[in-house]
Amino acid sequence: MHVCMIVPSEAVKGGIASVVNGYRGSGLEKRYRVTYIESYQDGSKWDKFMKALKGYAAFLRLLKKDRPDLVHIHSSFGPSFYRKMPFILWSASRRIPVVNHIHGAEFDSFYEKASEAKKKRVRKVYGRCTRLVALSKEWAARLGQIVPGERIDILENYCRVPKEPFDTGRNKRQVLFLGELGERKGCFDIPAVWERVKEKCPGASLVMAGDGEMARVKEAFSRKGLADAVSFPGWVRGEEKERLLQGSGIFLFPSYHEGMPMAVLEAMAYGLGIVTTAVGGIPQLIQNGESGALAAPGDTEMMAAALERFLTDEPYRDACGKAARKKAQEQYSLERHLEKLGEIYEKAYMDGRQDRKKRRGQ
Repeated sequence: MHVCMIVPSEAVKGGIASVVNGYRGSGLEKRYRVTYIESYQDGSKWDKFMKALKGYAAFLRLLKKDRPDLVHIHSSFGPSFYRKMPFILWSASRRIPVVNHIHGAEFDSFYEKASEAKKKRVRKVYGRCTRLVALSKEWAARLGQIVPGERIDILENYCRVPKEPFDTGRNKRQVLFLGELGERKGCFDIPAVWERVKEKCPGASLVMAGDGEMARVKEAFSRKGLADAVSFPGWVRGEEKERLLQGSGIFLFPSYHEGMPMAVLEAMAYGLGIVTTAVGGIPQLIQNGESGALAAPGDTEMMAAALERFLTDEPYRDACGKAARKKAQEQYSLERHLEKLGEIYEKAYMDGRQDRKKRRGQ
């Protein structure tokens, strides 16, 4: 089967690129003939616009010269929805099955609180997809407001689990954040959390790895007199990210909206003590008190208390980290993910064949 996958550039920051980059050179390419078409890159609005145009042109050429059997689109909400519309509509008009893999996290503003005109547009576009892929049961239920539930598949994100020893040189008093620095990830709650933690555990250190609203986040720490208590290495990937995961003892991720965050999965794979929020698919990953600590978004007191316990109760932290790592190994490996993805491809391909038969019979 020839699969055309619509993806962001390899250098893009964020979860979607992390997911897709793991496909490149993987067993997926041994089972299917995969053509990657990039439609998004980081940069200015002009850079993004030109990248989209190049992606459209490459896709139209492919449709003429080497028509795929299936199109797998990685999309999100907001501008991503509109950028991916042409790929969906062009494919559907040629009766090519479309798998729309949805990574978005802010469904309220995208659909539930949208105007009726926008809701109608979303239903029309998603209705042209053969199958929708959700990252968790919660997101499958929410997408069920738009398309019938039998057309939605759940495919959790995955992580690469490092081999033993995975924690060489670990500083168990180092707390790590990975991700976009901004409101959605709860970064402006962290100064209040860290102010309390430093009072009880003055030897603890915090690393805020990522980019985005870095100046505003730094200012929030400065207002509490914590400017010198936090390091900001910027966006990290590859060996630098692995070094931080290997060298930290605790992972803090106080997000307000999520699908199935790659950052939490990566922290699980490295056996960190995880303090995060019960949003999106995170409760499927972390069991409160067993494999980490869950708090409500914005509950800085509970998050601070959870961090303090991890910093002062080493056996408890290690037990939670081991449980999280075991779950990552058993349920969220790349191999298991690709096996499920292959099943979705086969299902979508058969759905497409049945749809074409129905149309010919009309």
